[in-house]
Amino acid sequence: QVQLVESGGGLVQPGGSLRLSCAASRPIFSINTMGWYRQAPGKQRELVARLTSGGSTNYADSVKGRFTVSRDNDKNTVNLQMNSLKPEDTAVYYCNALTWDSASWSNYWGQGTQVTVSS
Repeated sequence: QVQLVESGGGLVQPGGSLRLSCAASRPIFSINTMGWYRQAPGKQRELVARLTSGGSTNYADSVKGRFTVSRDNDKNTVNLQMNSLKPEDTAVYYCNALTWDSASWSNYWGQGTQVTVSS
């Protein structure tokens, strides 16, 4: 089992920055993949960025060059640094953990944090 708690959302003007943080209830290195997804009103949830335990990263094309995912093993957190924010980045952002335990995959989600980009 993994509990995930996001923080850091809020209201920011276009071109601004925000940093999201996701605290996990177990060591980050024991989790196969951690990622950030987002869901805007009326749209499906989509992958924003993910980070494997081996250090590989993937980004949605729409955020490449603007967002950076990283982890802090000491704090058991995964962070999403978001720069040059655009109104289309407005969404609820969810932290996700994918684990391999007892010979099966399990998927966990945080409660979500709202990010609003508006002038």
